[in-house]
Formats: sequence, structure tokens, C-alpha cells
Amino acid sequence: MKLRSGWLRGRVPVLLAAGVVTACQTVATTQTGAVGIERRQMMMVSSDEMVQASSQSYQKIIQQAAQKNALNRDKAQVDRVRAIARRLIPATGAFRADAPGWKWEVNVLTSDELNAWCMAGGKIAFYTGILEQLQLTDDEAAMVMGHEMAHALREHARERIAKSKATGLGLSLGAQLLGLGDLGNLAANLGTQLLTLKFSRSDESDADLVGLELAARAGYNPEAAVSLWRKMGNATGNAQGGLAFLSTHPSSPERIRELESNVPKVQGLYAAARRSSG
Repeated sequence: MKLRSGWLRGRVPVLLAAGVVTACQTVATTQTGAVGIERRQMMMVSSDEMVQASSQSYQKIIQQAAQKNALNRDKAQVDRVRAIARRLIPATGAFRADAPGWKWEVNVLTSDELNAWCMAGGKIAFYTGILEQLQLTDDEAAMVMGHEMAHALREHARERIAKSKATGLGLSLGAQLLGLGDLGNLAANLGTQLLTLKFSRSDESDADLVGLELAARAGYNPEAAVSLWRKMGNATGNAQGGLAFLSTHPSSPERIRELESNVPKVQGLYAAARRSSG
């Protein structure tokens, strides 16, 4: 089954024209938080358009995964991931007042791929590969999820499209890019482009720091951000499955040092969350 190709073709010229007219307005997508995110962003595509496209794309991915028996096969694993999400979602209000009310969805896809992502509007997928091959603790899984949720909160995909003047929106993405095997071709749209975007270093820094704070506010140990990215670095040579996550979220000593320097900023939030839950 395919999405109507005319859906996107008919809108690209409109989106491009709108971007020219508005001269790519800069906006502040989130509050600064304890980690001090202040970078303003240039936008062209509307937020509503991104959310609509992402929702359609997500449902297509979930439907095709189900057809291949690759959707939510391990109840305990799914319950674990969704429990982490339930703790993180209320914390998103510290950055965006509207975010706790998004139509969040969380699913686990069976694949050896080391991957996880969150589309615009809160559509989340974790792959079994990243959970199992890296043997993530709950704290580390929360850091992965917080990082991906931060990309959605900061609307990095929308920003990337503006910076590239919406080029490449007509590219077709095969299911192999999703690490799910032969699920058939997925029609290209704004939602699926999110899965293969290589965010800038500033985007990654935003997501690292916002994700760190989200996890701390939800009662997950911020030190896990450091252990997570060390595992990611080691995975470059040791992983048996694909490295889709690392191809778009490269690990580096600089990244780890930045996280280490910001852990003290959220330790108080973590301690307060632990007290309130105890």
C-alpha cells in the first residue's frame, strides 16, 4: 500500500513559496530549561504540516511492521519502553507547555538495527537491536528516548528542511533504511525524511542536553547519559546489526565531555524527582 504521491508534490511548491514570503522566520521552539537552550531556529514548513505528515508516515510504518510480525512481539519489553515514556512525557512541559498533550505513541519494532527515533508530534519507535545489543539499563534507555523526544520538541526536522530549502523531499525511502527488512517501499514525505536526517552538531547538542534534563526530571540518573554514549562509541566496532542510530547520531569524546559538564546542572532535578517518587 502506498500513500498518494500527489499529496506531497502538490504541497512542496506551496511550502517553498511560503518560505520565501516569510523569509524563513526564526523562532524559539522551546523554553531554555535548566540546561540553558537558547538557540533560535529558522523555519519554513509549518508545524502542523510536519505533524500531519509524520502521523501518516508513522501509521504506515507500524502497519507494515505488523504485517511482517515485527511489531511489539515481546510484551515485557514493550511495557518497559512505554513505562519509560510515561515518566518522560510529563517532563516535556518544562520545555513546551503543549507537549504533554501531544498524541504520543510508543512502539517496539523487531530488528537488529541499533536505532530509535521520535517523529514530529511524539511518534516514537524503539528497535529491539538497540535495547538488546547494548543491554541498556532503564536509565540509559531513558537517555535515548529523551534525546529523540528532544529532537521532536526542538522541531529539528522542520529546521533542517528550512535550512536545505526543502531539497530532497521527493526522495523515496526504502524499508531497508528503517532496518525492518523487506517491508515494501515507503512513499517519501516530511515524516519519513526525519528518519534519515543527519542533524547538525548544534541540533545534536540541543537534543543531548534537553534529553538529559527530561530524563533527570523523570527520575532517571543523569550519569547514564555518559555511560550510554560510551556504549555507543564501543558499538561502532562491536555491533552485529546495522548502525543507523550512530550514522545520524555520531558518538565522540567531545559529546561525552559536554554531557559530563552538564550533568551537575540537572542533579538537583534528579534528586527532587527521586524524593517525590519515594
